[in-house]
Amino acid sequence: MILEVCATSLQSALNAQEGGAQRVELCDNLYEGGTTPGPGTIQLTREKLHIRLNVMIRPRGGDFLYSDTEFEIIKKDILFCKATGCDGVVFGFLNADGTINTKRTSEAVEIARPMSVTFHRAFDMTKDPFEALELLIDTGVDRILTAGQKNKAPDGQALIAELVKKAGDRVIIMPGAGINEDNITALLHATGAKEFHLTGHHRIESRMKYKKTGIFMGSLPQIPEYSITETDTIKIKNITKLIESTWYYKQ
Repeated sequence: MILEVCATSLQSALNAQEGGAQRVELCDNLYEGGTTPGPGTIQLTREKLHIRLNVMIRPRGGDFLYSDTEFEIIKKDILFCKATGCDGVVFGFLNADGTINTKRTSEAVEIARPMSVTFHRAFDMTKDPFEALELLIDTGVDRILTAGQKNKAPDGQALIAELVKKAGDRVIIMPGAGINEDNITALLHATGAKEFHLTGHHRIESRMKYKKTGIFMGSLPQIPEYSITETDTIKIKNITKLIESTWYYKQ
């Protein structure tokens, strides 16, 4: 069983490692679903972690229909991760009609090797998940991150279970989004998945003594300005124990 923790900082990645995660997906800007972290963050995280490190490759938020210029950025970011010694990259490409862009996916997979490749939740935005599954298998990706075409994986567990069966040993189906201590055991039993993706975040209050009110640095005023979102080591430890005990029982 593999627990992958989505970390948005070096400290979160270290907390995930301490909690017993086997792999970190490093990204930035989780409020837009995750974008590519900066080179300094990637380099230092690679130096500090002894567990596997995958990096999100996504130049912006929004859809997954990229321009030629954006695709050039993506290819350079993949090469940077490879040169830095990362274990894997995470990306996704769609056509305007909601199908998988197999040409760009295959090209990106080839550039990424020998790193592992995850096709992220762009999969959940496809119009036919079973067609998308077969196309992605043909491109050679190693795993697909999905919430079963729902906002949260527990709500999409029926489709995830079908995908796990259809995929067999050809590609890994990894549930992600909305997974926590309260639902991971049921999700494991319901889907038969062997890899899981989650954040395990909590909020840490800012150490600022003076706090300016009424001004927001981002476009979403509901996001607190004076707190930091960080992976919770205790949550990851608890989830790791749940996975281990559930898997032992199933064996």
